Amino acid sequence: MNSSASVAEAPTAPVLPAGSRRARLAARALQLGLLPVLLAIAVIVFASLEPRFLTTLNATNVARQLSFLAIVTLAQMAVLLTAEIDMSVASNIALTSVVSSWVMVEVGGEGLAPIVAGVVAGLCVGLVMGLVNGFVVALFGVPSFIVTIGTGAIAFGLGLTISSGSPITGLPADFTRELGSTDFGIFPLSFLFAAAALLGMYVLLNWTTLGHYLYAVGGGESAARLLGVPVLRSKVLAFVISGVLTSVAAVLLTARVASGEPNLGTEFLVLSIAAAVLGGTSFFGGEGKVGMVAVGALFLVVLSNGMNLIRIASYTQEIIIGALLVLAVIVDRVRARV
Repeated sequence: MNSSASVAEAPTAPVLPAGSRRARLAARALQLGLLPVLLAIAVIVFASLEPRFLTTLNATNVARQLSFLAIVTLAQMAVLLTAEIDMSVASNIALTSVVSSWVMVEVGGEGLAPIVAGVVAGLCVGLVMGLVNGFVVALFGVPSFIVTIGTGAIAFGLGLTISSGSPITGLPADFTRELGSTDFGIFPLSFLFAAAALLGMYVLLNWTTLGHYLYAVGGGESAARLLGVPVLRSKVLAFVISGVLTSVAAVLLTARVASGEPNLGTEFLVLSIAAAVLGGTSFFGGEGKVGMVAVGALFLVVLSNGMNLIRIASYTQEIIIGALLVLAVIVDRVRARV
């Protein structure tokens, strides 16, 4: 073969304009470098303003709060990867809490029987919600934003109906004590569940065919179909993962508050989206890493915990979280354009 021809035919990397290169570098820095820096700044600021921030007791509180948010954020991430969104997570938490508590009380007594029955019933709530959301979105092509708002409203109404708008009390003592209050050093039991969920999601997304399918669907449905990816099934499974993981967090939250609460978890909708997008999961699908999502959740928990310790008003905290979500969306848009 003619060596000069080989040289001539060798592919060359496209030369990006200086502005595009700078934009790409800025987007990568925002994605990979800004969040850890913000987390470090938050820790330093709160530690200097409030001595209780770095205590063992507060570390346990942060780990417990992180447990719940991390699991729900992973649930949201699974759907975001397919370029969809789950607006029903908060209502799922509330309905799971009510149903699992109601079943435990109805079964009655102590021991494993009421606990197992209640937990299984709660997880079934998440499974059903995930299936309904997934089938309606995948089969009928309805925007997930609208579908999950609707199913969320149904779930919220069901929770209020079952509980008559009041907390369901009288849960088994073993349930509230073991799942809600057990600590291993500075780590609560719920943190171990969150760690297992993080590990499981990491394995799913990086080492399984379904994980590759989720990324492919989010990268472009038409291209995914051409590659033989089962788009409809992948979307349904993404919503099922979201529903079940959210119900796991709901069961742990129920054990912590020791009652079935029809208004439990209202804050997790915004927080789960913010944590996922701050952690680099794209609103446009096909992009996201479990590790960075965990950092995003940790940042929001540290921020909330620190603001509570220094007594920043709750409505001011809402403004700050909302601003961070807008910032995360802007950064995501910048990444999509470069």
